Order: sequence, then structure tokens, then C-alpha cells
Amino acid sequence: MKKLIPVYVRVPVIFFTVFGALEYFIDSGDHPAFIKYPMVSLFLFVFLFLLITIEITINAVDTITYHLLSDEQKAKLEEANTISITESQWYKSLLKALTKTQPIENEGQLLLDHDYDGIKELDNTLPPWWVYLFYGCIVFAAVYLVRYEVMGGDNQEMELKKEMAQAKIDVAQYMKTAPDQMDETKVVLVTDAPSLAEGKTIFANNCIPCHRPDAGGNIGPNLTDDHWILGGGIKNLFHTITNGGRDGKGMIAWKVSLKPKEIQKVASYVLSLQGSNPKDPKAPEGELWVDPTAPKTTVVTATKVDSTQVKK
Repeated sequence: MKKLIPVYVRVPVIFFTVFGALEYFIDSGDHPAFIKYPMVSLFLFVFLFLLITIEITINAVDTITYHLLSDEQKAKLEEANTISITESQWYKSLLKALTKTQPIENEGQLLLDHDYDGIKELDNTLPPWWVYLFYGCIVFAAVYLVRYEVMGGDNQEMELKKEMAQAKIDVAQYMKTAPDQMDETKVVLVTDAPSLAEGKTIFANNCIPCHRPDAGGNIGPNLTDDHWILGGGIKNLFHTITNGGRDGKGMIAWKVSLKPKEIQKVASYVLSLQGSNPKDPKAPEGELWVDPTAPKTTVVTATKVDSTQVKK
């Protein structure tokens, strides 16, 4: 093997094979494993050092062993090293086992009585690899016929359709439980103190320049009144913060900076400021918004009747 593969090929092949196996089996996300996990880099360095050390040690042992040989043994070794691969005994044995070839001196016994302008035919045995491959194809064809034609097994198209349908079910199930896969159709108002406190922090870090610390409005509209340009309520507000306001003059889309959960909390905090009446608020903008899901109340008014107009 050392004769077939030189050391300058053998060492890189072994090293990069191990390196590729580590990258394949270690889940390191978007970064290579040897960068994300320093221990992998250390292992690869030690492994390469050991490979080089082993090669140097083996070469030194071979050199010492060669000098310990007698002149006759050295001559035999040099003669064996000059023999090509095709002339080596193990190669001939392997080729004979695979092809069942007959020595050229036995060709006279294999000649058939066919002669075409001096071209004669030999009755050689078929190579074993070809025969076994042919038998394997017959077995495969029989199994395939029974599986897909007799028993009605799924073909590739049907398997693909089933896998796609199952994938949709898995995605839908994941979306139901995924904590950060929220949109305006699923968002709900949060009222607990920790969520509102986090929403207040997000508002202070991102929204004050346009809406003032008290949300009374500056460049942006007043967020404490009942008028909304793009609709009020948690769903509309979540959509507006996520995708931005009016084209060319509205708020930017915060979906690139904030996660859906963060948008839910800051939207809930803004809605908690409704009716807070800040000092010198900006004039209302947009239309008066009434929550369509809010329960409707019936107003009963009393009508005063003049007793002089009632006749018995």
C-alpha cells in the first residue's frame, strides 16, 4: 500500500477524510465546526501531528531494518520493489478470481470449430462478476415486479406527494408551537407586567424620536388617542410595526430589527397608553377606530312626554 500511495498523498487524504467526517457529524449551524468549537481545531491539529509522527517513525523503522538485512536479502527486496503492479502475484491472483481466465498455453483446448477467414472463437467462461451481476438484476426485477405491479406499492411520484403532504402537516404543527413565528393573524394582546415592561424598554430604545417618551406624538402621530391612520388594535398595530407605515412617509418596517415577540410586547405597551392624556399631545390623525370585536352596548334614552298632550 505504501508503494501504491506515496506519503505526500496518503497523509492529506487521511487528514481531510477525518476532517470531512467531523464537519458532517457535528452540528455546528452556519459556522464550520472547527471554528465554532475550538476543541475540534485542537483535535485536528493533534491528529495531523500524530499522522506525520507515525509516518516518520515507520520510515525510520524501514531504514533501520533495511540496513540490518544481508546483501542477498537486500537484492531480493530491491527486485521485489522493481516489479510493477500488473506483474505482482497478488494482482494476477485477483484478476484470475474475477475473470476465470485461462493461461494462453491452454487456448488450444478452448478453440471451437468456428473459423471465419482465419478468425477463431474461444469458449471462455463468463467472468464471475458479470454472471453475479446478471443474476442480481434478475432477482431485483422479480422483487420490483411483485412490489410495484402486483402489490401496488407507491411509485416515486406518489412517495413525493405523500412526503410533501406530511411536510405541510409538520410545518403547520411547528408553527402552532413555535415561540417566535407570530404574525398579525395569531398575535394577542399581552397585559402582564414583565411583558409590558419589556415593551416599554423597546419603545424607549426605538420609538421616542418620532413619538416622544409619553407617546404624545412628534414626527409620528399621537399614540394615546383613539385615532389611527392604519387601524388600531393589537393585530393592526402589530402589522404596522412589522411591515412599516405608509409608503414614502410612514414608519420603517421593524421586522428587520425586532423579533415577532418583541413587536407583540411593544404593541401591547403602546395600547396600554390609550387615554393616558400626555401634556400638549399632537392633534389626532387618521380616523376614529372602534374595535369590531368589542361587545356592543345598547343605549336606552328616555323620552319626555307632555302630560297635556295625553288624552284619556
